Amino acid sequence: MNNLFVYCETEDGLVADVSRELLTKGRHLATTLGCRLEAVVIGHGLDGAAAQVFPFGVDVLHIFDDSRLAPYASLPHTAILVKLFSDEKPQVALMGATGIGRDLGPRVSSALGSGLTADCTALEIDEKGLLLQIRPAFGGNIVATIINPDCRPQMATVREGVMKREIFDAGYKGETRLYEVERYVSESDFVVSIIERHIEQSKINIKGSPVIVAGGYGVGSKDNFRLLHELAAVIGGEVGASRAAVDAGFAEHERQIGQTGITVRPKLYIACGISGQIQHVAGMQESSIIISVNNDPAAPINAIADYIIAGTVEDVLPKMIKYYKKNTK
Repeated sequence: MNNLFVYCETEDGLVADVSRELLTKGRHLATTLGCRLEAVVIGHGLDGAAAQVFPFGVDVLHIFDDSRLAPYASLPHTAILVKLFSDEKPQVALMGATGIGRDLGPRVSSALGSGLTADCTALEIDEKGLLLQIRPAFGGNIVATIINPDCRPQMATVREGVMKREIFDAGYKGETRLYEVERYVSESDFVVSIIERHIEQSKINIKGSPVIVAGGYGVGSKDNFRLLHELAAVIGGEVGASRAAVDAGFAEHERQIGQTGITVRPKLYIACGISGQIQHVAGMQESSIIISVNNDPAAPINAIADYIIAGTVEDVLPKMIKYYKKNTK
């Protein structure tokens, strides 16, 4: 039990961003543990997988390539991972807290009797070499650190965007292992077949925006949120929202940032009327520059803000819009 596995999601042969983030974190954890970082890719048309994952410091890449394995289906992917993990006996196994990871992780951990910590926001190794699986609990009111001292692998799913994605070594080369899929699955694993898929791409790209103008309940109304949209349009950004603003109907759920939304790390984050509860801060605290627009000088968001503008959204934002329109080329 001396290796760390990352299950990599793919779509049309491309490794998902969340998987690349996990490979970055996995390389750091594997180095701390003094073990190998290994990646598993299951799907079809995976000829380019090695070139995508090895720069992240992957020592061994396990490839299961078969036309029946794409798009994702629960039973064959579960059967492959259960047998692979039973053979290889990893001490840690990670996957993204996505639709696929939330389906696959519990199935694999249940079959192996290993346990699973879902929706982690941080991972560390303690002095005993155990994986510290850190995640919000009780509605985000506390941060729990969970360990699994007895069962292996120590399994966790990790939310997209909470880990940095960095190349370890562009020239890094590991070992590639190709598997005969028939040895890992049976015909009964393909009892469910996907006849047709319809994928609608989101028109909102908050995660990839370098500038985010986010609003909280303190914005006051859906009409006032138009000021955020106008400011974002002037400076080339996207509009985000806190959970309180979404629950109040001020913004769409797709714009929600925080523990129950998405995690972002833009170059500039303008927080308008956001109090700064821990649930929201967890989703944006890695922003390079944070500007707080708030009429409450004691708002928790001000403690992490680089700049604070005291005032109401109605007073401050029109002035910012006017200034940026005048000075932005």
